[in-house]
Amino acid sequence: MEIDFVITWVDMNDPEWQTEFSKYSGHKDNTKNGVSEARFRDNGFLKYWFRGVEKFAPWVRKIHFVTSCQKPEWLDANHPKINFVNHKDFIPSEFLPTFNSVVIERYLHNIPGLAEHFVYFNDDFYIINHVKEERFFRNGLPCDIAVFTYNPSWSQWYKRIKNNVRIINRHFNKKEVMAKHRDKWFDKSYGMKARWNYILKHYDKFITLRVPHNAQPYLKSTFTEVWTAAGKELTETSANKFRALTDYTPELFRMWQICKGDFSPYNTYSDTKMFPLMVRPKQAAKAISQQSYSLICLNDNVHIRNYDAVMENIRNSFQQILPEKSSFEL
Repeated sequence: MEIDFVITWVDMNDPEWQTEFSKYSGHKDNTKNGVSEARFRDNGFLKYWFRGVEKFAPWVRKIHFVTSCQKPEWLDANHPKINFVNHKDFIPSEFLPTFNSVVIERYLHNIPGLAEHFVYFNDDFYIINHVKEERFFRNGLPCDIAVFTYNPSWSQWYKRIKNNVRIINRHFNKKEVMAKHRDKWFDKSYGMKARWNYILKHYDKFITLRVPHNAQPYLKSTFTEVWTAAGKELTETSANKFRALTDYTPELFRMWQICKGDFSPYNTYSDTKMFPLMVRPKQAAKAISQQSYSLICLNDNVHIRNYDAVMENIRNSFQQILPEKSSFEL
């Protein structure tokens, strides 16, 4: 089984990108999530992503590096494992340029040469300890956790998740799904995280699934199936150049996989962790230096206090565990 990695990245300091961004963002509030600096800025950690892949996941077949015609000056364009992918290579031209990550993500299956089995990374997801292929795929299926979670109505992100759930309920019968794949929905590894599964197993409709904010394994064929079922909705909302409440997020594809039973039960929280740097910067730096997890997410925010010092601490922690240049670096 060949497994690819896909990572999306943007250089917000690129003058051409800035011109396009200003043109389309207009007078939008740049502290809002869809257009804020924290959504696009690069803290100089990308080289540690590549170092982590080479040291801790050398088995990866190909890395599809997705950008808007950009390349870090230190990255080797001729490395045999890297496939540089521009947005125009896989996203229909009528929706470009786009600054909406969920639009970029829904077209990933169109990346030329992408393997059937791939793992999707945002550029704030990092591998900091050894992982095997079986961490992401077992018996040809993505490793994932199928557990429900409370859906807070005040969250704009979860309002978008609700859009996904409407499509899921249109195509899947919840009771039938949970009965057919009972062992996967009530796997022992989930522990207390499965409590809502027991509470809601007799309820007719799906609600939000818990979403581990980290590297996500997918089957490329899942994207094709979802597009066949919901192509109208996905096409219409592809016009959203920035995040909007009408969006459909990548969790639609993940939830489709789970409802079909196309996953292998795995408590992804056992070796992954998301750190909001606004409130847990010291814990994040410590987790990196001590390699407390296999995968982490460093969630940026425009309201981080002592921003430069926080990023310096994170950088020092990465340097402790990944001091040597990778073959991906010039």
